[in-house]
Amino acid sequence: MKIAIIGAGNVGRALGASWAKAGHEIRYGTRSRKAADEMTPREAASWGAVVVLALPWAAARDVAADLGTLSGKPVIDCMNPIAQGPDGIGLALGHTSSGAEQVQAWLPEAHVIKTLNQVGAEVMADTTGFALRPVQLMAGNDDGAKSVVAGLLDDLGFEPLDAGDLLKARLLEPFALVWINQALMRGKGRNWAFGVMPRAGK
Repeated sequence: MKIAIIGAGNVGRALGASWAKAGHEIRYGTRSRKAADEMTPREAASWGAVVVLALPWAAARDVAADLGTLSGKPVIDCMNPIAQGPDGIGLALGHTSSGAEQVQAWLPEAHVIKTLNQVGAEVMADTTGFALRPVQLMAGNDDGAKSVVAGLLDDLGFEPLDAGDLLKARLLEPFALVWINQALMRGKGRNWAFGVMPRAGK
């Protein structure tokens, strides 16, 4: 599958390398276009069957405005609308809206799926070594797009878990702050992920 990753930072490169190992064709949308696998964001978004937004939240609006309509395409939003407030790191949007809903408003003809925001780039690059497959919850309004994204999550080694429609991004983005708090503020480090543990026999 042709996957266009808009942004070539730690998250974008980790996802691209892992999907390439699974046999997918990857291009990155960047403004610098320094490497052979890089295009402009608009060119990459037009080329890809699936588009992944792996940008700093502060850059997302301007970049999204230049991507075109992306009509009917699954768009994976793995960004968290992080902001620094008086009490430390928090969400610029939350509880009554979400970053993913804002992305859907910017790209109304695309099928935005919120996922890959609940763990760090280190685990995206390598999901091996866990007692259970790490889970990735996803939220979106289009079942067909979610099916495509679930397959891509499986290719990365994650267990896909459907959280419901895009409104549930209001749950997934604060949930990501739990990982961020533990990883960066509580000393747990970045090489861990959330998992689902079914009870034996149930």
